[in-house]
Amino acid sequence: MHALHVMTRDVVAATPHATIEEAAKIMLQMHISGLPVIDDAGNLVGIVSESDFLRRGEIGTGRKHAAWLRFFMGPGRAAAEFIHESGRKVEDVMTRKVVSAQEETSLADLVEKHDIKRVPVMRGKATIGIVTRNNLLQAMASLAHKIPDPTADDEHIRERITRAVNKADWHPIGFRVRKGVVHLHGLITTDEARRATIIAAENTSGVQDVHDHLCLVDSYSGYYVEAPEDLKAAG
Repeated sequence: MHALHVMTRDVVAATPHATIEEAAKIMLQMHISGLPVIDDAGNLVGIVSESDFLRRGEIGTGRKHAAWLRFFMGPGRAAAEFIHESGRKVEDVMTRKVVSAQEETSLADLVEKHDIKRVPVMRGKATIGIVTRNNLLQAMASLAHKIPDPTADDEHIRERITRAVNKADWHPIGFRVRKGVVHLHGLITTDEARRATIIAAENTSGVQDVHDHLCLVDSYSGYYVEAPEDLKAAG
């Protein structure tokens, strides 16, 4: 899945010369936490977000530095802080170094390389969308198995689970499948291995249900505990 598939296409943006009050009102009205900043030529020049409004002189949240620290800060940094805390335009407070993605960027790369609070999506130099954490949540919510898998018979399920488990380190595991219902058998040495095995089965296309018959074995003493599901059935 790529950025193009999950992005919000109707991009709400601010201009560099908009006032910070205008940008704040847009965010409140649209229930969003940040805006890309696009200049008159259509170029993405920054990002403005809620955090840019936290340190403001008019609400008394500006930074207060000790005299000795102001000395070491130097006039350049002091001036930059003053602009950010007292400037009236979006260009005064926005983050200018923008991390963006191309429309074909995979979600895996987005999560791995970018801070997924908001990432503008580009087609060339044009901003065509934005990916936020909310977009990722929506993508996850829509990934329920809605489309029947025509190859999801028991034999295909066995092959898929075998491939998934053989990639893992929690051996030995056995299982049987009947009408899409998987019964897991074997020995595991940690509760994490149990959960990981169950998840591997649950994530296999075509699986309707998973029953856990895995025994937990202490690798040092050899002491073992039957699966909670089997203990409950026996009790």
